Amino acid sequence: MLAVVPDFAPLADWLPVTAPVLAMLIVAAGFAGWIDAVVGGGGLIQLPALVIGVPKDVATPFVLGTNKISSFAGTLSASWVYLKRIKVELALLVPLVIGAFLGSAVGASLSRYLPREWLTPVVLVAVVGVGAYVFTKPKLGLHHKPQHTGRAAGVRAAVIGLIVGLYDGLLGPGTGSFFVILIVVVLGYGFLQASVNAKIANLTTNVAAIGVYGIHGELLLVLGGLMALANITGGIIGAHMAVANGNAFIRRVFLVVTAILVVKLGYDTVVEFLPSAR
Repeated sequence: MLAVVPDFAPLADWLPVTAPVLAMLIVAAGFAGWIDAVVGGGGLIQLPALVIGVPKDVATPFVLGTNKISSFAGTLSASWVYLKRIKVELALLVPLVIGAFLGSAVGASLSRYLPREWLTPVVLVAVVGVGAYVFTKPKLGLHHKPQHTGRAAGVRAAVIGLIVGLYDGLLGPGTGSFFVILIVVVLGYGFLQASVNAKIANLTTNVAAIGVYGIHGELLLVLGGLMALANITGGIIGAHMAVANGNAFIRRVFLVVTAILVVKLGYDTVVEFLPSAR
């Protein structure tokens, strides 16, 4: 009797990865969902996993679009958990979301034209600065003390949405973390309250980007859907942990994610500007 050897050829044309790679992507999506729910930055895990796992002949926009499908699902589930426990101010949330949507749509449209190597060093400097700032201010974001109200808060929220949304459309990794820290620093929110607003804003940037990629037919729907299920699971677990453990827990996770982001962006910068490192 002949032994049956598992066939790990691509599962189908509509799912261009092998079974072991699919398992790796699902695990990565679950972990990314957890990180995204707590403080943002799940793209640091999920996007590199997709870049490694998806065949090289699949165009980059398909990878980016598929990443957004999974991220959207996980962020949606985490947002639901947050909204059941944390009150949001619509006067701040609405302009934040509008700015984020517009910024992300513009960024996604420009992403196919702007050289990626122009952005990475700038973002690296910004992330190092943000991480150092939070690290040296141990009480930052531990208490919810809004510094602005009314129109002043709305205008600042819209600007935050535009800036971070544009970055999300252009590059992406760490978007949730940028939303959180800007809401904390500029508006005086606690990490927990900033996280719920960041989730909804990030949800908006994902919708805008998915729309742009979808119009161009650049989505791997089956792969994105399978990863979305794992991202949802991680997102629900992470959101419950964040709500239960509060601002101090989120601050610690934020610093860890920021450190990982610095390492990744630093590596990307070296690879882009030193050909011998490739």
